[in-house]
Amino acid sequence: MMESLETLGIGLIDALLWVLMLGVGLLPDALAEPFSYSFMQRALLTAILVGAICGLLSCFVVLKRWSLLGDAISHAVLPGVAIAYLLGWPFFIGAFIAGALTSVGIGALERHTRLKADAAMGLMFTAAFALGVVIIGKIATNTHLMHILFGNVLGVQYPALLLTLCSGLLALLAVWAFYRPLLLYTFDPMQAQALGFNTGLIHYGLILLLTLTIVASLETVGIILVVAMLITPGATAHLLTERLTTMMILSVTVGVTASVVGLYLSFRLDVASGGAIVLVAAALFLVTLLLAPRHGLLARWWRARRLRRPVTATPE
Repeated sequence: MMESLETLGIGLIDALLWVLMLGVGLLPDALAEPFSYSFMQRALLTAILVGAICGLLSCFVVLKRWSLLGDAISHAVLPGVAIAYLLGWPFFIGAFIAGALTSVGIGALERHTRLKADAAMGLMFTAAFALGVVIIGKIATNTHLMHILFGNVLGVQYPALLLTLCSGLLALLAVWAFYRPLLLYTFDPMQAQALGFNTGLIHYGLILLLTLTIVASLETVGIILVVAMLITPGATAHLLTERLTTMMILSVTVGVTASVVGLYLSFRLDVASGGAIVLVAAALFLVTLLLAPRHGLLARWWRARRLRRPVTATPE
């Protein structure tokens, strides 16, 4: 049964790669040449999936002011990874358990103590990260563990790619199926509760979905890229629109664009792929911050200049 599912998953990945390469084949030879290698094809598909998934959830992270939460979960998975390595389990299982426990612990501290959200997040993720460092320090050094921290998108294999694809499909289905409760909870939790929605369930469900996405992307792209891609695309889209649906479309577009362009530049310039992707995303944010029609710096400067302009009296 497991072998048949694995074969089906590999077939699905190969089909997606084939479709992706049809699109790459339409590009000029100078742009398409790096993707003639199989490892670059897998890296391209992974980068697109991570950019789309993180871009989608980035909207909720930004609107709910959960930027520190994404950072907390991504660091808190380290002890789970180390324990899974000791027990011979897949990294995904240990990382997800550690991330889920940390996220639930943050929510419990915030809801049932006097601590605010930022203090609860800082307390939980630093303690979990320190535990992971201590455990890793007591076991044999393994370079594969370092990929969890810094990522290795160019070395992605089929199992990790399939895990990223499954988590992306789950995130997309969850947002589509529960769009209205998520919309109300994001902008007005009190109204959502008044309409009969279980805001506690929505809260923890969204956190667990965020945890799943982070964990599924860690082994492929690392902590740095996941945290950046959970914040930057949503922040960029937030400068361009006030509507959640439009914001999600723009955020996914920014995430995918940054991933593809960053991966291409990393190949051409021989630099770290994760760092290149993050820098491209940051560049897109800075351009949007400067040129956004309503919330950009130039637009705000122009409106302020017009308000300060003296009114000339018209002769009678």
